[in-house]
Amino acid sequence: MYFDAEYECMSRQALEQVQLERLQSTLYRISRNVPFYRKKFEAMGLDTGDVRDLADLRRLPFTTKDDLRLNYPYGMFAVPMREVVRLHASSGTTGKAVVVGYTKNDVRRWARLAARVLTAGGVTKDDVVQIAFGYGLFTGGFGFHYGAELLGASVVPSSHGNTQRQIQIIQDYKTTALVCTPGYAQYLAKRMGDAGVNVNALTLRHGLFGGETWSEAMRTAIQDGLKVTATDNYGLSEIMGPGVAGECLERNGLHLNEDHFLAEIVDPQTLEPVAEGEVGELVLTTLTKEAFPMLRLRTGDLTRFLPGDCPCGRTHRRLDRIQGRTDDMFTLKGVNVYPRQVENVLATIEGIDPCFQIVLEREDGLDRGTVLVEAGTDEFFDEIKKHQMLCAEIHRRLESVLGVGFAVRIVERASLFDGQACKTRRVVDKRTI
Repeated sequence: MYFDAEYECMSRQALEQVQLERLQSTLYRISRNVPFYRKKFEAMGLDTGDVRDLADLRRLPFTTKDDLRLNYPYGMFAVPMREVVRLHASSGTTGKAVVVGYTKNDVRRWARLAARVLTAGGVTKDDVVQIAFGYGLFTGGFGFHYGAELLGASVVPSSHGNTQRQIQIIQDYKTTALVCTPGYAQYLAKRMGDAGVNVNALTLRHGLFGGETWSEAMRTAIQDGLKVTATDNYGLSEIMGPGVAGECLERNGLHLNEDHFLAEIVDPQTLEPVAEGEVGELVLTTLTKEAFPMLRLRTGDLTRFLPGDCPCGRTHRRLDRIQGRTDDMFTLKGVNVYPRQVENVLATIEGIDPCFQIVLEREDGLDRGTVLVEAGTDEFFDEIKKHQMLCAEIHRRLESVLGVGFAVRIVERASLFDGQACKTRRVVDKRTI
C-alpha cells in the first residue's frame, strides 16, 4: 500500500535524475537568496553551476547546527517573510532555538510526505489517529496531523500529557492508530496495566513512534503492552519534521523519501563517507524546500544504509534505526560510551524494563557513572536478595561489554519518564553543572 506509488517505487535511474534536477534548482535558489551560503560559495571559489552530477555533492560545504543558531532567527530563509505562512522551531535544549519557515508549497509537501509515512505504517482513511505529540513550535504534532487529514483519516489532536485523559480517549473514541514517542507509548501501556485496562479489548492496531532512539526490545514491549504493530519514523525540524523517513510494515529499516532529501553517511570526525553498511553521521540535503532549504546539514544522528531491496516494493534507500547521537557520546574514565551500547546490554537481561538513565557525577576529582534501571514489576523491591543479585549482574555485563564500570540502581516503574517532555532523558551529566 503506497501513497505516492509513482515516486516511492520509481527506478533508481529515474530517481537520480529527479534528485539532480532538484539539487541544481536548490543550489540556484540558495546561492541567490541566502547570504550565508553565497559567502560560503565565494570563499570556496565554487560555482554552483558546475554541479552536474550527484557525486559533486561532496564538493559543497556542510551546514552545522551552530551555523543555524548564528543566523537566528531568519538569516537562513530563502524567501521573503511575506511568503512564509508557518514558523516552527527546534527545542533549543542545546543552545538557541533554530527557527524554520514554510511556504504554502512547503506545507503541502510536508502533508504528502507525512501521509507517505502513515500509509507505510498501515494507516488508511478508515483509521482514527490519536496524535499524542506536542502541538506548538515543535513540528511533530502538526506534521502528522496534516498527513492524516490528507489521507482522510479521523484525527484526534490529543497532544502530549494528561495520561489519564489519553487513555480515556483511546477507549471512548475507538482510536486505531497512536502517534507519539516510544517512551510515551511504553508509559501509556504501563499506566493502562496499573489501571486494569484490558488492552485486548481496545481498537488500537497501529503505532507510529519517533522523536527519540529506541530498541527492538522496546518495540517488543510496546507491541505486547498495547497490542499494536509498532513502526519507527524519523524527522527533524531543521529539515522538515515528520515525513523524512519511516518504516513500512516489513519493519526492516526506514524508507528515506529520496525524491525530497539527499542523504549521506559520513565519519563524524573526518567527514569522509564511511564504507557501505557502516555506521556514521547522517547528513541531509533538502531538494524541494522553498523557505528553509538545507545544504548538507550535519544532523548529529548515527545510522547506516541498509543493503538490498525491501519486499514492500519501495525503491528508496532504507536507513537503519537511529543508534544514538554524536553528541550523546560521553567519556568515562577514558572510555567512549554511547547510550545505545548500554541499552543493548540491558535488553538481554530479564526482570528489568528497557527504560534507563545514565547519571554522570564527579566526586573528589574522580568521575563516576550510575545506571538507573526501572524494575520489571512493582513487586520486585520485596525481594532484596534478588535485587542485589540483579544489580551485580547488570554491573558485570556492562563492564564486560563497555570496558568501564558503572554503579547500578533499580528504581520504580515509570519513575524515569518525563511526562512533560514525553520522553526519558538518557544521559544526565552533572560533571558540567
